[in-house]
Amino acid sequence: MSGVRTELFRIISISIWSVAAVAGMFLVPGFLACPPAFAQLSTSDHLGEPGFWPTQNVASRDQFAGAAVCANCHAAKTASQKLTSMARTSLHADGSEILHSHPKMNFAVGDYHYEIKTGAKESSYTVTGGTEGSNTISATLLWAFGIGRVAQSYLFKKGDGNFYESRVTYFTTLQNLNFTPARALASPKDVAEAMYRPVPSTEIVRCFGCHTTASTIGGQFDEKNLILGVSCEACHGPGVKHVAAMQAAALAGTTENSAETIVNPARLNPVDMVDFCGACHGTWWDVKFSGGKGVTTARSAPFRLEESKCWGKGDTRLTCIACHDPHVEVRTDPTSYDRACLSCHPASGTAKTASTEPSMHPSGHPAGTKDCVTCHMPKVYDPDMHYKFTDHRIRIVHEGEAYPD
Repeated sequence: MSGVRTELFRIISISIWSVAAVAGMFLVPGFLACPPAFAQLSTSDHLGEPGFWPTQNVASRDQFAGAAVCANCHAAKTASQKLTSMARTSLHADGSEILHSHPKMNFAVGDYHYEIKTGAKESSYTVTGGTEGSNTISATLLWAFGIGRVAQSYLFKKGDGNFYESRVTYFTTLQNLNFTPARALASPKDVAEAMYRPVPSTEIVRCFGCHTTASTIGGQFDEKNLILGVSCEACHGPGVKHVAAMQAAALAGTTENSAETIVNPARLNPVDMVDFCGACHGTWWDVKFSGGKGVTTARSAPFRLEESKCWGKGDTRLTCIACHDPHVEVRTDPTSYDRACLSCHPASGTAKTASTEPSMHPSGHPAGTKDCVTCHMPKVYDPDMHYKFTDHRIRIVHEGEAYPD
Protein backbone atom coordinates (compact mmCIF):
# COMPACT_ATOMS: atom_id res chain seq x y z
CA MET A 1 0.00 0.00 0.00
CA SER A 2 1.01 3.63 -0.35
CA GLY A 3 3.14 4.66 2.58
CA VAL A 4 0.90 7.62 3.32
CA ARG A 5 -2.18 5.39 3.40
CA THR A 6 -0.84 2.15 4.89
CA GLU A 7 -1.79 2.98 8.45
CA LEU A 8 -5.22 4.19 7.39
CA PHE A 9 -6.08 0.96 5.57
CA ARG A 10 -5.19 -0.96 8.71
CA ILE A 11 -7.33 1.47 10.69
CA ILE A 12 -10.54 0.98 8.77
CA SER A 13 -10.08 -2.77 8.48
CA ILE A 14 -11.06 -3.14 12.14
CA SER A 15 -14.67 -4.17 12.70
CA ILE A 16 -16.32 -1.50 14.81
CA TRP A 17 -19.70 -0.60 16.20
CA SER A 18 -21.78 2.51 15.85
CA VAL A 19 -20.42 5.23 18.10
CA ALA A 20 -23.03 7.95 17.85
CA ALA A 21 -26.74 8.18 17.12
CA VAL A 22 -27.71 10.02 13.95
CA ALA A 23 -29.84 12.96 15.01
CA GLY A 24 -32.39 14.48 12.70
CA MET A 25 -31.40 12.40 9.67
CA PHE A 26 -32.53 13.93 6.42
CA LEU A 27 -32.19 12.30 3.02
CA VAL A 28 -32.09 14.48 -0.05
CA PRO A 29 -34.10 12.69 -2.79
CA GLY A 30 -31.99 10.41 -4.95
CA PHE A 31 -29.64 7.52 -4.26
CA LEU A 32 -26.62 9.83 -3.94
CA ALA A 33 -27.90 11.66 -0.89
CA CYS A 34 -25.46 12.17 2.00
CA PRO A 35 -27.18 11.93 5.40
CA PRO A 36 -25.86 14.58 7.82
CA ALA A 37 -24.83 12.79 10.99
CA PHE A 38 -24.18 15.78 13.25
CA ALA A 39 -21.65 13.66 15.12
CA GLN A 40 -18.20 12.35 14.35
CA LEU A 41 -18.38 8.82 12.97
CA SER A 42 -16.00 6.18 11.77
CA THR A 43 -15.73 5.45 8.07
CA SER A 44 -17.39 2.07 8.61
CA ASP A 45 -20.35 3.79 10.25
CA HIS A 46 -20.70 6.25 7.39
CA LEU A 47 -20.57 3.46 4.84
CA GLY A 48 -23.36 1.72 6.73
CA GLU A 49 -25.69 4.69 6.29
CA PRO A 50 -27.89 5.25 3.19
CA GLY A 51 -26.48 7.41 0.43
CA PHE A 52 -23.11 7.91 -1.18
CA TRP A 53 -19.86 8.00 0.77
CA PRO A 54 -16.29 7.78 -0.61
CA THR A 55 -15.00 4.20 -1.20
CA GLN A 56 -18.57 2.92 -1.29
CA ASN A 57 -19.55 -0.16 -3.27
CA VAL A 58 -21.69 0.69 -6.32
CA ALA A 59 -24.14 -1.68 -7.98
CA SER A 60 -23.10 -1.15 -11.61
CA ARG A 61 -20.06 0.17 -13.47
CA ASP A 62 -22.50 1.75 -15.93
CA GLN A 63 -23.39 4.34 -13.27
CA PHE A 64 -20.02 6.07 -13.83
CA ALA A 65 -19.75 8.66 -16.60
CA GLY A 66 -15.98 9.27 -16.45
CA ALA A 67 -14.01 12.48 -16.05
CA ALA A 68 -14.09 13.23 -19.79
CA VAL A 69 -17.87 13.57 -19.62
CA CYS A 70 -17.62 15.73 -16.49
CA ALA A 71 -15.26 18.02 -18.42
CA ASN A 72 -18.04 18.93 -20.85
CA CYS A 73 -19.53 21.19 -18.17
CA HIS A 74 -16.66 21.52 -15.70
CA ALA A 75 -13.66 21.92 -17.98
CA ALA A 76 -11.48 24.08 -15.73
CA LYS A 77 -11.95 21.99 -12.58
CA THR A 78 -11.43 18.73 -14.46
CA ALA A 79 -8.27 20.00 -16.16
CA SER A 80 -6.67 21.13 -12.92
CA GLN A 81 -7.83 18.15 -10.87
CA LYS A 82 -6.23 15.59 -13.17
CA LEU A 83 -2.83 17.16 -12.40
CA THR A 84 -3.14 16.68 -8.64
CA SER A 85 -1.42 14.04 -6.55
CA MET A 86 -4.80 12.50 -5.75
CA ALA A 87 -5.65 12.10 -9.42
CA ARG A 88 -2.34 10.30 -9.99
CA THR A 89 -2.18 8.31 -6.78
CA SER A 90 -2.40 4.95 -8.54
CA LEU A 91 -0.85 3.70 -11.73
CA HIS A 92 0.36 0.57 -13.39
CA ALA A 93 3.96 0.01 -12.36
CA ASP A 94 5.21 0.01 -15.95
CA GLY A 95 4.08 3.63 -16.19
CA SER A 96 5.81 4.84 -13.02
CA GLU A 97 8.10 7.81 -13.68
CA ILE A 98 9.88 7.09 -10.41
CA LEU A 99 10.79 3.56 -11.44
CA HIS A 100 11.93 4.65 -14.89
CA SER A 101 14.00 7.51 -13.50
CA HIS A 102 15.57 5.14 -10.95
CA PRO A 103 16.27 2.09 -13.13
CA LYS A 104 18.17 0.27 -10.42
CA MET A 105 17.49 0.68 -6.71
CA ASN A 106 19.00 -1.39 -3.91
CA PHE A 107 18.42 -1.82 -0.21
CA ALA A 108 20.00 -4.28 2.24
CA VAL A 109 19.26 -5.33 5.80
CA GLY A 110 21.21 -8.11 7.47
CA ASP A 111 21.44 -11.12 5.15
CA TYR A 112 18.80 -9.84 2.75
CA HIS A 113 19.34 -7.72 -0.34
CA TYR A 114 16.49 -5.99 -2.16
CA GLU A 115 16.56 -4.72 -5.71
CA ILE A 116 14.06 -3.12 -8.08
CA LYS A 117 15.35 -3.06 -11.62
CA THR A 118 13.37 -1.28 -14.32
CA GLY A 119 13.64 -1.85 -18.04
CA ALA A 120 11.70 -0.49 -20.98
CA LYS A 121 8.59 -2.57 -20.31
CA GLU A 122 8.58 -3.70 -16.69
CA SER A 123 10.09 -3.50 -13.22
CA SER A 124 11.51 -6.62 -11.64
CA TYR A 125 11.57 -6.89 -7.86
CA THR A 126 14.17 -9.30 -6.46
CA VAL A 127 15.14 -10.34 -2.94
CA THR A 128 18.20 -12.45 -2.19
CA GLY A 129 19.33 -13.82 1.15
CA GLY A 130 18.67 -16.33 3.87
CA THR A 131 20.89 -18.59 5.90
CA GLU A 132 22.90 -19.58 2.86
CA GLY A 133 22.76 -16.12 1.32
CA SER A 134 21.86 -17.54 -2.09
CA ASN A 135 18.05 -17.94 -2.06
CA THR A 136 16.45 -15.60 -4.59
CA ILE A 137 12.84 -14.71 -5.44
CA SER A 138 11.74 -12.32 -8.18
CA ALA A 139 8.42 -10.88 -9.29
CA THR A 140 7.18 -8.29 -11.76
CA LEU A 141 5.65 -5.24 -10.10
CA LEU A 142 2.06 -4.56 -11.24
CA TRP A 143 0.78 -1.58 -9.29
CA ALA A 144 2.38 1.59 -7.90
CA PHE A 145 0.63 3.77 -5.32
CA GLY A 146 1.60 7.40 -4.79
CA ILE A 147 3.38 9.68 -7.23
CA GLY A 148 6.39 10.08 -4.96
CA ARG A 149 5.51 13.38 -3.33
CA VAL A 150 6.24 11.44 -0.15
CA ALA A 151 6.61 7.81 -1.21
CA GLN A 152 5.59 5.16 -3.70
CA SER A 153 4.71 1.58 -2.78
CA TYR A 154 4.16 -1.51 -4.90
CA LEU A 155 1.95 -4.55 -5.37
CA PHE A 156 2.54 -7.67 -7.41
CA LYS A 157 0.93 -11.06 -7.97
CA LYS A 158 2.24 -14.59 -7.88
CA GLY A 159 0.98 -17.67 -9.70
CA ASP A 160 -1.97 -17.97 -7.33
CA GLY A 161 -3.40 -14.68 -8.63
CA ASN A 162 -3.41 -13.06 -5.20
CA PHE A 163 -1.92 -9.67 -4.36
CA TYR A 164 1.30 -9.25 -2.41
CA GLU A 165 2.76 -6.06 -0.97
CA SER A 166 6.41 -5.32 -1.52
CA ARG A 167 8.35 -5.21 1.73
CA VAL A 168 10.13 -2.07 0.44
CA THR A 169 8.89 1.35 -0.63
CA TYR A 170 10.51 4.20 -2.49
CA PHE A 171 10.89 7.34 -0.34
CA THR A 172 11.46 10.69 -1.99
CA THR A 173 13.59 12.12 0.80
CA LEU A 174 15.90 9.12 0.54
CA GLN A 175 15.77 8.87 -3.25
CA ASN A 176 15.90 5.14 -2.62
CA LEU A 177 14.18 2.15 -1.06
CA ASN A 178 13.54 1.39 2.57
CA PHE A 179 11.08 -0.72 4.51
CA THR A 180 7.42 -0.07 3.75
CA PRO A 181 5.93 1.62 6.85
CA ALA A 182 4.90 -0.89 9.53
CA ARG A 183 6.41 -3.72 7.45
CA ALA A 184 9.98 -3.82 8.74
CA LEU A 185 11.27 -7.25 9.74
CA ALA A 186 14.55 -7.57 11.60
CA SER A 187 14.64 -11.37 11.34
CA PRO A 188 12.35 -12.80 8.63
CA LYS A 189 11.98 -16.57 8.72
CA ASP A 190 12.85 -16.94 5.03
CA VAL A 191 13.34 -15.03 1.82
CA ALA A 192 9.62 -15.12 1.02
CA GLU A 193 8.68 -13.36 4.27
CA ALA A 194 11.53 -10.93 3.70
CA MET A 195 10.14 -10.10 0.26
CA TYR A 196 6.42 -9.57 0.73
CA ARG A 197 3.25 -9.52 2.79
CA PRO A 198 0.13 -11.28 1.44
CA VAL A 199 -2.72 -8.76 1.14
CA PRO A 200 -6.21 -10.08 2.02
CA SER A 201 -8.97 -9.46 -0.51
CA THR A 202 -10.87 -7.25 1.94
CA GLU A 203 -7.83 -5.01 2.31
CA ILE A 204 -7.40 -4.85 -1.46
CA VAL A 205 -10.93 -3.50 -1.74
CA ARG A 206 -10.18 -0.74 0.75
CA CYS A 207 -6.76 -0.03 -0.74
CA PHE A 208 -8.03 0.43 -4.29
CA GLY A 209 -11.11 2.18 -2.93
CA CYS A 210 -8.95 5.11 -1.84
CA HIS A 211 -6.42 5.05 -4.66
CA THR A 212 -8.77 4.50 -7.61
CA THR A 213 -12.33 5.23 -8.71
CA ALA A 214 -15.07 2.66 -9.40
CA SER A 215 -12.98 -0.27 -8.22
CA THR A 216 -15.70 -2.13 -6.30
CA ILE A 217 -18.78 -3.00 -8.31
CA GLY A 218 -21.60 -5.15 -7.02
CA GLY A 219 -19.55 -6.08 -3.98
CA GLN A 220 -16.64 -7.36 -6.09
CA PHE A 221 -13.25 -5.82 -6.75
CA ASP A 222 -13.08 -4.97 -10.47
CA GLU A 223 -9.42 -4.58 -11.33
CA LYS A 224 -10.04 -4.65 -15.08
CA ASN A 225 -12.50 -1.74 -15.32
CA LEU A 226 -11.47 0.58 -12.49
CA ILE A 227 -10.53 4.22 -13.14
CA LEU A 228 -6.97 5.12 -12.18
CA GLY A 229 -6.57 7.66 -9.41
CA VAL A 230 -9.07 9.74 -7.49
CA SER A 231 -11.20 11.30 -10.22
CA CYS A 232 -14.40 13.38 -10.11
CA GLU A 233 -16.78 10.54 -9.26
CA ALA A 234 -14.66 9.28 -6.36
CA CYS A 235 -15.87 12.30 -4.35
CA HIS A 236 -19.05 13.37 -6.15
CA GLY A 237 -20.48 9.90 -6.71
CA PRO A 238 -21.38 8.11 -9.95
CA GLY A 239 -22.44 10.73 -12.48
CA VAL A 240 -24.54 9.09 -15.20
CA LYS A 241 -27.88 10.07 -13.62
CA HIS A 242 -26.63 13.61 -13.09
CA VAL A 243 -25.47 13.95 -16.70
CA ALA A 244 -28.81 12.64 -18.01
CA ALA A 245 -30.78 14.97 -15.73
CA MET A 246 -28.73 18.00 -16.74
CA GLN A 247 -29.14 17.18 -20.43
CA ALA A 248 -32.88 16.73 -20.04
CA ALA A 249 -33.17 20.00 -18.12
CA ALA A 250 -31.24 21.84 -20.82
CA LEU A 251 -33.55 20.50 -23.53
CA ALA A 252 -36.60 21.49 -21.50
CA GLY A 253 -35.18 24.90 -20.69
CA THR A 254 -35.41 24.29 -16.95
CA THR A 255 -32.92 24.10 -14.08
CA GLU A 256 -32.06 20.65 -12.72
CA ASN A 257 -31.70 20.26 -8.94
CA SER A 258 -28.22 18.79 -8.85
CA ALA A 259 -28.59 17.82 -5.18
CA GLU A 260 -30.86 15.01 -6.31
CA THR A 261 -28.36 13.35 -8.65
CA ILE A 262 -24.84 14.31 -7.59
CA VAL A 263 -23.05 14.97 -4.31
CA ASN A 264 -21.45 18.30 -3.49
CA PRO A 265 -19.38 17.68 -0.33
CA ALA A 266 -19.17 21.43 0.28
CA ARG A 267 -22.84 21.36 1.30
CA LEU A 268 -22.22 18.96 4.18
CA ASN A 269 -22.22 20.16 7.75
CA PRO A 270 -18.65 20.70 9.04
CA VAL A 271 -18.43 17.43 10.99
CA ASP A 272 -19.53 15.34 8.02
CA MET A 273 -17.34 17.40 5.69
CA VAL A 274 -14.19 16.49 7.61
CA ASP A 275 -15.33 12.86 7.99
CA PHE A 276 -15.92 12.81 4.22
CA CYS A 277 -12.25 13.54 3.54
CA GLY A 278 -11.43 11.22 6.43
CA ALA A 279 -12.86 8.28 4.49
CA CYS A 280 -9.38 7.99 3.01
CA HIS A 281 -7.35 10.28 5.25
CA GLY A 282 -8.62 8.92 8.57
CA THR A 283 -11.57 10.18 10.62
CA TRP A 284 -11.30 10.95 14.33
CA TRP A 285 -12.92 7.62 15.25
CA ASP A 286 -10.89 5.66 12.67
CA VAL A 287 -7.71 6.74 14.41
CA LYS A 288 -9.12 6.30 17.91
CA PHE A 289 -10.31 2.76 17.24
CA SER A 290 -6.97 1.86 15.66
CA GLY A 291 -5.15 2.85 18.83
CA GLY A 292 -2.95 5.21 16.83
CA LYS A 293 -0.51 7.22 18.92
CA GLY A 294 2.40 9.55 18.45
CA VAL A 295 3.69 11.22 15.33
CA THR A 296 2.18 8.64 12.98
CA THR A 297 -1.21 10.28 13.60
CA ALA A 298 0.05 13.40 11.82
CA ARG A 299 -0.64 11.50 8.59
CA SER A 300 -4.34 11.80 9.41
CA ALA A 301 -5.08 15.47 8.93
CA PRO A 302 -8.84 15.14 9.71
CA PHE A 303 -8.09 13.50 13.06
CA ARG A 304 -5.51 16.09 14.03
CA LEU A 305 -7.73 18.98 12.91
CA GLU A 306 -10.55 17.77 15.13
CA GLU A 307 -8.12 17.58 18.04
CA SER A 308 -7.71 21.35 17.80
CA LYS A 309 -9.23 23.35 20.65
CA CYS A 310 -10.89 25.71 18.18
CA TRP A 311 -12.64 22.84 16.40
CA GLY A 312 -15.13 22.52 19.25
CA LYS A 313 -18.19 20.66 17.99
CA GLY A 314 -17.48 21.55 14.41
CA ASP A 315 -16.76 24.89 12.78
CA THR A 316 -17.69 25.70 9.18
CA ARG A 317 -14.48 27.74 8.92
CA LEU A 318 -12.28 24.78 9.87
CA THR A 319 -13.18 22.13 7.32
CA CYS A 320 -10.56 20.67 5.01
CA ILE A 321 -11.75 22.73 2.04
CA ALA A 322 -11.31 25.96 3.99
CA CYS A 323 -7.62 25.63 3.15
CA HIS A 324 -7.42 22.95 0.45
CA ASP A 325 -9.18 22.94 -2.91
CA PRO A 326 -9.28 19.27 -3.97
CA HIS A 327 -9.37 20.36 -7.61
CA VAL A 328 -5.84 21.81 -7.47
CA GLU A 329 -2.54 20.47 -6.17
CA VAL A 330 -1.89 21.04 -2.49
CA ARG A 331 0.13 24.18 -1.82
CA THR A 332 3.37 23.99 0.14
CA ASP A 333 4.12 27.69 0.63
CA PRO A 334 3.09 28.64 4.22
CA THR A 335 2.16 32.15 3.12
CA SER A 336 -0.57 30.80 0.86
CA TYR A 337 -2.59 29.81 3.94
CA ASP A 338 -2.41 33.18 5.68
CA ARG A 339 -5.69 34.34 4.16
CA ALA A 340 -7.54 31.40 5.72
CA CYS A 341 -5.95 32.03 9.11
CA LEU A 342 -6.70 35.75 9.02
CA SER A 343 -10.33 35.16 8.10
CA CYS A 344 -10.78 34.03 11.72
CA HIS A 345 -7.88 35.89 13.34
CA PRO A 346 -7.57 39.30 11.72
CA ALA A 347 -4.65 41.51 12.62
CA SER A 348 -7.05 43.93 14.32
CA GLY A 349 -6.99 41.70 17.38
CA THR A 350 -10.63 40.59 17.39
CA ALA A 351 -11.71 37.31 15.84
CA LYS A 352 -14.71 37.33 13.52
CA THR A 353 -17.04 35.47 15.82
CA ALA A 354 -20.27 36.27 17.63
CA SER A 355 -18.39 35.94 20.92
CA THR A 356 -15.62 38.09 22.34
CA GLU A 357 -13.02 35.40 21.81
CA PRO A 358 -9.68 37.10 21.14
CA SER A 359 -7.73 36.47 17.99
CA MET A 360 -4.65 34.30 17.83
CA HIS A 361 -2.34 37.26 18.34
CA PRO A 362 -2.84 40.66 19.93
CA SER A 363 -2.82 43.58 17.56
CA GLY A 364 0.65 44.47 16.44
CA HIS A 365 2.20 41.03 16.97
CA PRO A 366 5.09 40.93 14.47
CA ALA A 367 4.14 37.45 13.26
CA GLY A 368 0.41 37.95 13.37
CA THR A 369 -0.20 38.24 9.62
CA LYS A 370 2.40 36.07 7.92
CA ASP A 371 3.31 32.37 7.77
CA CYS A 372 0.89 31.52 10.59
CA VAL A 373 1.03 27.77 9.98
CA THR A 374 4.77 27.55 10.50
CA CYS A 375 4.22 28.17 14.21
CA HIS A 376 0.68 27.00 14.85
CA MET A 377 0.66 23.92 12.60
CA PRO A 378 4.28 22.76 12.86
CA LYS A 379 5.78 20.03 10.76
CA VAL A 380 6.60 16.81 12.60
CA TYR A 381 8.95 14.10 11.48
CA ASP A 382 7.55 10.59 10.99
CA PRO A 383 10.51 8.17 10.95
CA ASP A 384 8.45 5.45 9.22
CA MET A 385 7.82 7.81 6.32
CA HIS A 386 11.19 9.64 6.41
CA TYR A 387 9.14 12.79 6.00
CA LYS A 388 7.88 15.83 7.90
CA PHE A 389 4.10 16.11 7.89
CA THR A 390 2.16 19.25 8.75
CA ASP A 391 0.43 18.66 12.06
CA HIS A 392 -3.15 19.87 11.58
CA ARG A 393 -3.77 20.19 15.32
CA ILE A 394 -3.93 23.98 15.47
CA ARG A 395 -2.41 25.21 18.71
CA ILE A 396 0.05 27.45 20.46
CA VAL A 397 3.27 25.48 20.34
CA HIS A 398 5.65 25.70 23.26
CA GLU A 399 9.33 25.07 22.68
CA GLY A 400 10.45 21.62 23.77
CA GLU A 401 6.96 20.25 24.39
CA ALA A 402 6.17 16.63 23.57
CA TYR A 403 4.00 15.78 20.60
CA PRO A 404 0.42 16.10 21.90
CA ASP A 405 -1.62 12.91 21.34
